[in-house]
Amino acid sequence: MNAPVSSLLSAHADLRAWLFDEALPLWWRIGGDRVGGGFFELLDQTGAVVEVPRRTRLVGRQIFSYAKAAAMGWDGPAKEIVDHGIDFLLGRSLAPDGTFHGSVAPDGTPLRPVFDLYDHAFALFGLAAAVPVVDDPDRLKTVARGVREKMLAGWKHPVAGFEESAPRSLPLQANPHMHIFEASLAWIEAGPITGDNGWDALADEIAELCLKRFLHPQNGALREFFDGNWNTVDGEAGRIVEPGHQFEWAWLLKRWGLMRGRPDALAAARRLVEIAETHGVDPASGLAINELFDDFSIRDDKSRLWPQTERIKAWLAMADLGATAAERSAAQERAAIAVRGLMRYFSKEVPGSWHETIRPDGGFMPAEARASSLYHITCAFDCLDAAVGGGGA
Repeated sequence: MNAPVSSLLSAHADLRAWLFDEALPLWWRIGGDRVGGGFFELLDQTGAVVEVPRRTRLVGRQIFSYAKAAAMGWDGPAKEIVDHGIDFLLGRSLAPDGTFHGSVAPDGTPLRPVFDLYDHAFALFGLAAAVPVVDDPDRLKTVARGVREKMLAGWKHPVAGFEESAPRSLPLQANPHMHIFEASLAWIEAGPITGDNGWDALADEIAELCLKRFLHPQNGALREFFDGNWNTVDGEAGRIVEPGHQFEWAWLLKRWGLMRGRPDALAAARRLVEIAETHGVDPASGLAINELFDDFSIRDDKSRLWPQTERIKAWLAMADLGATAAERSAAQERAAIAVRGLMRYFSKEVPGSWHETIRPDGGFMPAEARASSLYHITCAFDCLDAAVGGGGA
């Protein structure tokens, strides 16, 4: 990438200060459960904990967030927090059969002891991120391989990807497969056990599934819901297109496409960003909205926080793919705009917290702040930090 434009450097400095000085400390100081273990899921808009069951996906996301914080130079107790999360994930969330419970009570009692592809994706993702931080990375590599093999043995779809449950439940969904793809790429980068090619095979399989089945054959948009044979479902559900997921899949396909030398994946990534930016960003607010139909008409014009983070990552990916300095700079400018959009969600009343959704009129929808959103923000900042060379402000 060429030298970052000044707007990206400025956005990086401001987001770094908020994340390092406010958000990461808050979500450990208040969001870490020192008694029961793991992490609290929700804070109300006064910063008080709202107690709900502990989802495995959230534990994996918080492990990722603090492991990445350590890698990016945060001077807080990142290793302590990662170890705290690993203790809960492997001690409370991991079932005796080697798969993960969907959620547990604060005392560790399993509440949803059934297979959930989404929860497994984030458990695996968090374990991969923790490899450089923990004292015994081989333990995590062994656990992750075992979980993957259990998933393949129990819930493998006969064509590609995974079933949602056993016995089968429908529809099949693109979203949890996106996160299994993300986890597989993370394990390839983290370095699996010597001789284990399973993460490469799984990443390749899901990438091909996306290119062949998830993308609309006429306009290139990413669909969400499918029948048991990976055909889009009938009715409104089969027509849903989420701008946030267009951006997110673009970021993943760009990484895989470069890894495998696949220009078709890179072309698909560019098209997904074009769709999301052209049709999925409200020109009045400048924010990515929640949902479109597959003809690009609007289905839900509210703007959640997480699509703004995926917009940042996607435009940084497009900057990497830019053929000219002008293209790269233009993509960086878009990423900087997306960072400023994200920062509109940050709470003034509780520094380090946020609002989850902005209405079309610009107001915040009343709701608790979700700890799970820290993963989205941290992942976007990780990409931004890499783009400016780390500490480039």
